[in-house]
Amino acid sequence: MTWTAPEAKRIPGSLVAGEREMLTGYLGWFRSTLLQKCAGLTGEQLAERTVPPSNLTLLGLLRHMAKVERTWFRERFAGQRLDPMYDPAQGKDADFEDLDPARAADDYARLVEECRLADAVVADASLDDTFTHNGELFALRLVHVHMIGEYARHIGHADLVRERLDGVTGD
Repeated sequence: MTWTAPEAKRIPGSLVAGEREMLTGYLGWFRSTLLQKCAGLTGEQLAERTVPPSNLTLLGLLRHMAKVERTWFRERFAGQRLDPMYDPAQGKDADFEDLDPARAADDYARLVEECRLADAVVADASLDDTFTHNGELFALRLVHVHMIGEYARHIGHADLVRERLDGVTGD
């Protein structure tokens, strides 16, 4: 049986919440929006490059965001030492290039799990908590803002890829 990405309900963020709730709410909204862009597609469709010469695919975007979630929240903020998510020998774009439609369900589940793990490592943290990366001090607040921007940029890419794939457009 062919795997198909499940339906995903977008989780709305509050328009009047305090800072923490607003940042985490909108990050959740963007996360669920990316999953929604993939809903109903098979692994083969998710891996299809529809905007040549770009290497962008929906599957690549899922894999990339799993890596970014892990990198910013677990490795950088929480200081966890983790094995690389993708084979370093494949280069820095392995998340976009080393695609296997047969692993699409696993890649999808990996993003969902990385989001859950990211939320867990920051659950008791303050937005003012800091970490050092490449000699610079970062606040958890900035990580949330960065991740919202990262998702927003890539959801725009996902809109284009999906529209070229099957005509579905986002809102």
